[in-house]
Amino acid sequence: MNIRIINKSSHQLPSYETAASAGMDLRANLTEALILKPLERKLVPSGLFIELPIGFEAQIRPRSGLALKHGISILNSPGTIDADYRGEIKILLINFSDTDFEINNGDRIAQMIISRHEQVSWEQVEILSDTVRGAGGYGHTGL
Repeated sequence: MNIRIINKSSHQLPSYETAASAGMDLRANLTEALILKPLERKLVPSGLFIELPIGFEAQIRPRSGLALKHGISILNSPGTIDADYRGEIKILLINFSDTDFEINNGDRIAQMIISRHEQVSWEQVEILSDTVRGAGGYGHTGL
């Protein structure tokens, strides 16, 4: 599938690292280093603008290495970019660690996954079908 993209950064376009990769890394597009203090959140620009086909979304997810090694994640994970959004892709990072974290221009800060989705129509009813689980809530099915 081809997706139209504008790249206002000086970085390469997002790409798959391996043939089986689901996500493409997004890079910070900064004019100077950004410091993310403990428990601080900041919106980090990517310099990318995309035009998704209707029926698709882009999900912005954390990078596992940043989360494990530095406590850096995405606050609204996964972030969703709708097909009718034309603004710059920005990543809402948060520092869950107890130390400052420096983000530099070109750093890989998130991953983007393009995914098909459906829109639903609601059918309001009085009764739902029975299942084995029934109304069991959080933790109902055990460990």
